[in-house]
Amino acid sequence: MRVLITGADGQLGLELKQALKSETLIPLVWPAFDLLKPDADAQILAAKPDVIIHAAAYTNVDKAEQEADVAMAVNADGTERIAKAAEQVGARLIYLSTDYVFDGTKGRPYIENDATNPLSVYGRSKRAGEERALKYCRNTLVVRTAWLYSAHGSNFVKTIMRLARGEHALRVVADQYGSPTLASDLAHVLTQLIPRPITGIIHATGSGESTWQEFAAEVVRLMGRSLPVHPITTQEANRLAKRPAYSVLSNGALTQAGLALPHWKEALALFMRSVEKEGQTV
Repeated sequence: MRVLITGADGQLGLELKQALKSETLIPLVWPAFDLLKPDADAQILAAKPDVIIHAAAYTNVDKAEQEADVAMAVNADGTERIAKAAEQVGARLIYLSTDYVFDGTKGRPYIENDATNPLSVYGRSKRAGEERALKYCRNTLVVRTAWLYSAHGSNFVKTIMRLARGEHALRVVADQYGSPTLASDLAHVLTQLIPRPITGIIHATGSGESTWQEFAAEVVRLMGRSLPVHPITTQEANRLAKRPAYSVLSNGALTQAGLALPHWKEALALFMRSVEKEGQTV
């Protein structure tokens, strides 16, 4: 099977390369592969993949508020190019999306057909990407995930680990709820979704829910550190983009498909042990 991965050097892309190493992989990375350029689809047509996992995206949530045109061009227009190329070569398309397509006012886990209402430019650009992926490629599966972390790139867990080594106390937002997701767990589930005839939208996150403050406190605890992690409000954090207060995603459809991701605390503990065992500096 020929599997093309966009954003193959990102958190998820690197884990996908490992999870799919027995397949024929076509890894595409920026700047050789640029979603803003018209030849992006030509590279896909030339590769003739059986499956495209579209993980490349504009992901800087706050900066997107100042670069709305760029975020939309990458996440919406770029995805349209990918989807049209996928349809032309007859490939299955898996498009990675986000919990930020929701406004966080429901107060209980979101299911796939709940109405979207993104609060940020980033969220709107990803929702547009979903719409175009589904419109232009019939064999599309949109996979929404959330709060992704790994040993690669920049992410919340690595930031907390770095700060915990140098600070006497941390202040972390405690009024936003979501589901932390280990990238390697998501990659494993994606490999299992590839051959299944599921199209439309499905949610895939670590099970359970947490605030950012609870997430950070668990990272600190697993590090064996005793520094306090003080809760603050979203308003106190003073971030540029609005974020949903409660964006927990229901994995009910995933469970019905016979698949699951571990509880976020279990996944985090395994991740922290692996980092310690391998002596990684994150």
